Amino acid sequence: MSQAIKGPLEGIQVVEMAQIMAGPTCGQLLADLGADVIKVEKLPGGDDSRSYRQHTIHGESAPFMMMNRNKRGIAVNLKTAGGVEVVKRLLARADVLVENHRAGTLDKLGLGFDVLRALNPRLVYCAITGYGRTGPDADKGGFDLIAQGVSGLMSVTGQPGGEPVKAGSPVADINAGILGALGVVSALLRRATTGEGQLVDTSLMEAAVHQTFWQVALYLSTGVDPGPSGSSHILTAPYQAFPTQDGWINIGGANQANWERLTAVLGLPELVADPRFKTNADRMTNKPALAELIAARTRTRASADWLAALEAAGVPAGPINRISQMMADPQVRARQMVVELDHPQAGRVRALGLPIKFSDSPGSVRSAAPLLGQHTRAVLRSLDYSDAQIDALERAGAVACG
Repeated sequence: MSQAIKGPLEGIQVVEMAQIMAGPTCGQLLADLGADVIKVEKLPGGDDSRSYRQHTIHGESAPFMMMNRNKRGIAVNLKTAGGVEVVKRLLARADVLVENHRAGTLDKLGLGFDVLRALNPRLVYCAITGYGRTGPDADKGGFDLIAQGVSGLMSVTGQPGGEPVKAGSPVADINAGILGALGVVSALLRRATTGEGQLVDTSLMEAAVHQTFWQVALYLSTGVDPGPSGSSHILTAPYQAFPTQDGWINIGGANQANWERLTAVLGLPELVADPRFKTNADRMTNKPALAELIAARTRTRASADWLAALEAAGVPAGPINRISQMMADPQVRARQMVVELDHPQAGRVRALGLPIKFSDSPGSVRSAAPLLGQHTRAVLRSLDYSDAQIDALERAGAVACG
């Protein structure tokens, strides 16, 4: 994509001191929206996702490349005085810090919120932790799996009567990154008025709890804990996956009009007057019987046949794609949700695109993920370090220049 595209966050400099998923998701969104994101990787080794060597593209970690495009990268040893000084000098001029360390980690390095606020009052400091910076669990580390369990998500995922199942995607990590980016943008908007930065504090636990709206509503209205419901909806029916002659499809006959259209497509118009299925409440009460009747009919034809008939009748329906099929889907590609980039080591690689579009200041995917320390020298030069000083820092093990 063109290097000339200017996103809505053009001119904002973000320092990302984060790794693996939640923090890098936040940093990636800000980068895609036009911010200059400088990723500070630890020495030795860099971001832990670089070590996921079982999934590589020409020797480079595919998970790392997926989460860190559009960023410049520097490698710093924060166990050295020179390394800490580099980061302080960087943050003195930055607009935003994104970090996802365990609470208190950066404080021990002299890089906590209070210190940095005194250094740079305009700094927006975004901390993504396991459980938030307050409360009895504030000091605990966080992982997506644990957050999904604590939040109740795993109790409502999977098939009824089955073992606890986490969501296939790391929804706590990803949602925490999205919430962090929203918090950063909101804090920057307020800073435009007040001139002052602030702390943005979110967590994997809160991000996972944030996904439980419908289940909490059900619990509050009944006093009963909802359980897993497979692919079906907990408030409306029929709204789930159904088997076909050659696979599965999703059908959303969620309101009365769509339900009646669906019965016509299925060749079961008599179900409209069936007292078991007349209203949504009736259909929810008799959901197992309803699903059995529909499945018996959908099994008689191929997925493509059903999808064509349902679309023609205006009934919401869709395929259940594998990842490879999703990436080849014409609508996914038309919306630029699959993009190609040139990586200095891996060559031409694919990545996911930006899911937010703007009419006047579009974001963009401009560059592949950096090699470890790829931009260290350029960034340090911009901080007024001379080449001799950079060489000395590198000899001392405080930085690495790719």
